Amino acid sequence: MGVAQAQQQAPFQTLPEIAVDPPSVHHRPALLQAGQRSGSRQARHVRAASAPVAAPAVSAPGPAPSSPVPLSAPQNQAASARVISGAQVNALPFSRVGEALEAVPGLVVTQHSGEGKANQYFLRGFNLDHGTDLAITVDGMPVNMPTHGHGQGYADINFIIPELISTMTLRKGPYFADVGDFGSAGAVGIEYLRAMPKNLAEITVGSFGYRRLLGAGSTKVGEGTLLAAFEGNTYNGPWDVPDNVRKLNGVLRYSQGTLTDGFSLTGMAYANRWTSTDQVAQRAIDEGLIGRYGSLDATDGGIASRYSLSGRFAQSSDIGQTDINAYVIRSSLQLYNNFTYYLDDPVNGDQFNQYDRRTVVGLNGTQRFDYRFGGLPVETRVGLQSRADSISLGLNKTLQRDWLSTVRADDVSEQSLGLWTDTTVRWTDWLRTTAGIREDYFNGRVISDTPANSGNASASMTSPKFGIVLGPWVSTEFYGNAGTGLHSNDIRGATITVDPNDKTTPLDRVPLLVRSKGAELGIRNRSIPGLTTSLAVFVLDFDSELLFVGDAGTTEPSRPSRRVGVEWTSQYKPLPWIGFDLDVAYTRARFTNIDPVGDLIPGAPAWVASAGLTLGRETGWFGAVKGRYFGPRPLIEDGSETSLASLIFNARLGYRFDNGIRLQLDALNLFNAKTNQIEYYYLSRLPGEPLGGVGDRHVHPAEPLAVRLTLAGAF
Repeated sequence: MGVAQAQQQAPFQTLPEIAVDPPSVHHRPALLQAGQRSGSRQARHVRAASAPVAAPAVSAPGPAPSSPVPLSAPQNQAASARVISGAQVNALPFSRVGEALEAVPGLVVTQHSGEGKANQYFLRGFNLDHGTDLAITVDGMPVNMPTHGHGQGYADINFIIPELISTMTLRKGPYFADVGDFGSAGAVGIEYLRAMPKNLAEITVGSFGYRRLLGAGSTKVGEGTLLAAFEGNTYNGPWDVPDNVRKLNGVLRYSQGTLTDGFSLTGMAYANRWTSTDQVAQRAIDEGLIGRYGSLDATDGGIASRYSLSGRFAQSSDIGQTDINAYVIRSSLQLYNNFTYYLDDPVNGDQFNQYDRRTVVGLNGTQRFDYRFGGLPVETRVGLQSRADSISLGLNKTLQRDWLSTVRADDVSEQSLGLWTDTTVRWTDWLRTTAGIREDYFNGRVISDTPANSGNASASMTSPKFGIVLGPWVSTEFYGNAGTGLHSNDIRGATITVDPNDKTTPLDRVPLLVRSKGAELGIRNRSIPGLTTSLAVFVLDFDSELLFVGDAGTTEPSRPSRRVGVEWTSQYKPLPWIGFDLDVAYTRARFTNIDPVGDLIPGAPAWVASAGLTLGRETGWFGAVKGRYFGPRPLIEDGSETSLASLIFNARLGYRFDNGIRLQLDALNLFNAKTNQIEYYYLSRLPGEPLGGVGDRHVHPAEPLAVRLTLAGAF
């Protein structure tokens, strides 16, 4: 029996998150973090990829769609789940492509380095470093990279073109069977358009040498649609040493049919090079050695590239829905960083080079079965997610980008396979449940330039999931979710035996997989026309937040942790031309074992909030304002050092002409807030300082007020 027939016999009256419209055709630096002692030399890394549930393009909140909605639709799974349209993402101004993800409630995206490096992510009391436990996918392809040269789960989204986003699907917590590695804090699935509503040509010029050129369009070719987009971007920033960003980006896609009955073939190409002003010692600014936007190593920076080819196939039938996607990705990264200056090497300095070159191949498949059992509508999904990474990566000591010595060099092959299933049953008009289970298997081989650190490693983990939804009653639904998940560690930590720096000091191996456990209770209400508001309370435990230290080539143990929090999100659209969003989140993050050093988790934010206002119609004046509050974070375990809070506003004003021309002015950091993008506390040494170094806050300032003028044409 098909899903439509089943729902005709037993209508499924859910509360959709949004109205569904068919589409138009370090690395962390040397910081004191999870489990690191206040006086330790360096710290750097924590934990992040899974296939998203494909979703159609969406509009602002509105009435329920007339077509049947699957029982397992993302917006129906948890109070914190949400599907955001590309139009909503692009309606608010942002300074860098990574900040487009701040459309996700409670997510903060910052940068501590140049504009070609992966962003820093913060969600649910996690400093997620460059990705870690935030699983990001683009058109079914994982962005997070395991066993990465710069940090486990490295997720660089600089290749995304925001104007191509169709939907952004958000789910938080380890409650969903189709979300695997790195998805414990959250999973964001980004889907691109299959066809442009209108062809687009756009040019932007702005402060500090910002230039961007974008062209995107689609046309009918044979039985399908060809979409092409190209982006070129340059930027210097306010830094004394210019970023000198040079980015090229392109997408070419051919598709036929629809999301549920059709296929697509997509190629992407991205290349970027930059010079970076990394975080600098606060004392260097205070003592006048450098200005607020100065650099302590003018040769830091990097080169990145990403090329991919992916194919997707979907077919609906009387028994349900079939979805298959396959991909191959070729990526490379060269990073040059110097976070401690002259602490380790008083003569040549501490600059190091991390490189990562890899080929990734993967296959994901999902089969959904819609049927009735005992007279009840039931949906069962069965899925497979597999990937294989062939990686060449390593760590070198450098001086002004010139090679000095090799710390370690490795060839790694790593494979993962995830098998999952879940079943959703509509028991009554006001009760439905979802029960699922997931089995993950990881294995790989490390061939190291230090033979003692070579070897094989493998591990598997079973993760049960459960969810319940009560309602709707008076336009209100109640949600309960619980489950276990996992996080994979850098496989080099699972085969290591000696310190690669001296080749003799024994080191303990770490488990390849680490368990996470979480639960969430929530409520979503739509009793006021145009208003959707939700409240979620959650708890999330990690057995250990193990760290692979990318700039030392070793693994550091950490401690078990717990995060308990509450999130409140609201979207209000009282009239078609005005919209308002408000998101507030609080998390209490603590280590759960006893240690005299303290129980605060360095870098873990407690308070995060954002509010956005959008105004305008299809033609005429339009505008937007967004404010983001990023609360203070402890920088060491006892809380004696804390970061500044930040409150930054961005604004937009523009006019859309009847002929398709759009003129828009964005003001970023509207009130010129003098705060920091990121802060860490660790040891470093400037010339002339004691050989043991000085503990200090290291900061990357927020960019000052900047304006960008855009002229665009839609035709």
